[in-house]
Formats: sequence, C-alpha cells, structure tokens
Amino acid sequence: MNYFDLSGKTAVVTGGSRGLGREIALAFAEHGANVVITSRKLDVCERVAAEVEALGVRALAIACHAGKWDELEAMFTSSVETFGRIDILVNNAGMSPLAPSSLETPEDLFDKVIALNFKGPFRLMALAGTHMVEKGGGSIINISSIGAIHPTPANAPYTGAKAALNTITHAFAREFGPTVRVNAIMPGAFRTDIAKSWAPERELTTPAAAKRFGEPAEIRTAALYLASDHSGFTTGSVINVDGGRYSS
Repeated sequence: MNYFDLSGKTAVVTGGSRGLGREIALAFAEHGANVVITSRKLDVCERVAAEVEALGVRALAIACHAGKWDELEAMFTSSVETFGRIDILVNNAGMSPLAPSSLETPEDLFDKVIALNFKGPFRLMALAGTHMVEKGGGSIINISSIGAIHPTPANAPYTGAKAALNTITHAFAREFGPTVRVNAIMPGAFRTDIAKSWAPERELTTPAAAKRFGEPAEIRTAALYLASDHSGFTTGSVINVDGGRYSS
C-alpha cells in the first residue's frame, strides 16, 4: 500500500521555489499531486514547476508575496480556478533576518518579519480552511521553526512569529475540524541555500542529538505523512524534525 498516495489532489506550497519548500513540492508531485508553486520571483517558481511537470503531474507557478493579503487572495483564487479545488496547503514562506539587539531592531524589519511568518499564514489558512470545509476536507501544514521553543535574542521577532504560528495551528484545527486537519512541522537546522552563509563550525557545535544538520530531503516524509489521508487522526499537532535539538 502507498500510504502517501496523493493522486488527484492539489497542493499549494508557499516559498516553494527553493529549500524545504521545493523539497516538499517535489515530494508531493512524486506521489501524484498537482502543485502550485508560489514565491516572490516568478522565474524561479517556473523552474520548479517544470520539475514538477516532468514527474507527470500538473503545476502552476504564481508570483506572490506571502505577507500581503491581497496577493495571497489573488494567488489562491487563481489556484482554485485552475485546478477546481485545493486539498493541501503548506505555509512555508518565511524570513529570519538577524538584528544586533532588540533596541536596534527597525520597525519596518519587525513588520516584514511578522507579516511573512505570521500574518500571511493566518490569512491563507483562513482562505484555504474555509474552502476545504466547503469541499469536504483537506490538510494544512505550517512550517514553523525549532526557534519557536529555543529562541535567541538576535532573531526574536522571527522566533516569536513562529511561536505564534504554532499557537494558531491549534486554533485553526479547532475551527476547521473535523474535516480539515491543521498541523505544523518544526524544522531544525537544514543544509539548504541559507546554510551556505553559515560558519563551518556551526554544524560542529550544533546542539542536537544527531550532531549534524538535516539534509533537505529529510523533511519530505513528515510533510507526506501530514498531507496524506493516513494521518487522519493527527490534527493540532506540532512535529519536531530537528535532529533532537536540546538547547538554543
């Protein structure tokens, strides 16, 4: 039995043009789902959409700023018009800039971080959850961060936003249940594009039981589990995929 069979389903993945979002989008496609790839840069979305279509399913590339409600609504409307329904939503888009201190954190930076990591996912969950209830069911997956429970001073707005995302995961699970499931994944440090800028010694001292960073493909199974119908009794949950992180 293929427990992760997503044939005939359609998924929307924000921030799907690179990193963990791209891995999740390709994993869904490999298991039969049509996929909407959305991020701010259309050309990058189109490249991933081509990879999805090469796997024998349909894809749609849409440029969208995931922190702006009007763009999210237009993106979601276009997705529904193209595929008829949306069965899976992955709120993956995010940003985690560092600041020297709380006092030196600019207001515009704070607002951008909150908009992309919390305000946008809130609105998109409201849109998708309402649509999924009308269509008889679906799965929403929020990509949080282990920083939500192991915050550091340098990225407090980001980790605060992710903690808030964890909280509303439970709220939306209650609002849209029982037909729509809402869960979150809390990744630790992964060897994605952003990791290329990290100092080499960072991995050597990582506070994780696995004693290494995750490979991007290692996010796939958690996302497939939550997207598939075989996780039908899992909702309102936050799943750690962090290598056993035990401190900040």
